[in-house]
Amino acid sequence: MAIEPTIRFHGAAGTVTGSCQLVEFGATKILVVCGLFQGSKTEKELNYRPFPFDPKKLDAVILTHAHIDHSGLLPKLARLGYDGPIFATPATTDLCSVMLADSAHIQESEVDQLNRRNLRRGRETVTPIYTARDAAVAVELFRQVRLGAWEGAGEGVRFRFWNAGHLLGSASVEMEIDTGPSAMRLLFSGDIGPRHKLLQFDAKAPTGWDYVICESTYGDVEREEADDSVRRNILRSQVLNATHPNGTSHPLFRGGTHAGTADRSCPSDGSRRRYQMSNHH
Repeated sequence: MAIEPTIRFHGAAGTVTGSCQLVEFGATKILVVCGLFQGSKTEKELNYRPFPFDPKKLDAVILTHAHIDHSGLLPKLARLGYDGPIFATPATTDLCSVMLADSAHIQESEVDQLNRRNLRRGRETVTPIYTARDAAVAVELFRQVRLGAWEGAGEGVRFRFWNAGHLLGSASVEMEIDTGPSAMRLLFSGDIGPRHKLLQFDAKAPTGWDYVICESTYGDVEREEADDSVRRNILRSQVLNATHPNGTSHPLFRGGTHAGTADRSCPSDGSRRRYQMSNHH
């Protein structure tokens, strides 16, 4: 009787961050992304809970892209003993070398500030989710895999990346699992970018898969068709609005992390500019 793989969802279920899927096939255990939970205090507290699997027993980690809600708990994974490969595209590897260190710095800085307040109030101190050292260890585990190149991830399992058109290095994961007479083919979409992006090629994917595990955060939104000229006009309008004395700019992503909304006030009298950040996507 053929062994069937199982997929367990340990994040981005009931919330839109903390993406993490565990694929098990016989004794092989492969983690597809390992993201940080972001948002409310309740959601952020999920980052402190134990992993519902043993990191030391994982055979491989496959990373679709560098955004922290998909990669942000990799340092914690390394901290708890994972020492196997983290497969990613070259660009994702480069981005994560900066972004994971930055994320660790944020964890340490926020905890340092909190502990100062706790000590003044006679409360117990806390520890960061992970440190800069943990991030450095995780980065050393990265193994670069180019788009379209097949790579083994464990006994009976291989995969290859397809361009997802989301940001530099972003990819979908085509996975083949040797279940018997014919392989089972899975497609993990990762985050998919829109068409007609000026700095990214359109997303591509294989056909003939058996199952698709699709990121669907914005699946209930019907996007308007927009070619290059329409996008340029929209960008022009936004830039003109942002440069107005009372204009507002809305960056969606900054350095691969979810940025805030910059409320840019530039008074006509030349007085000091004010930048205000909030947690809008």
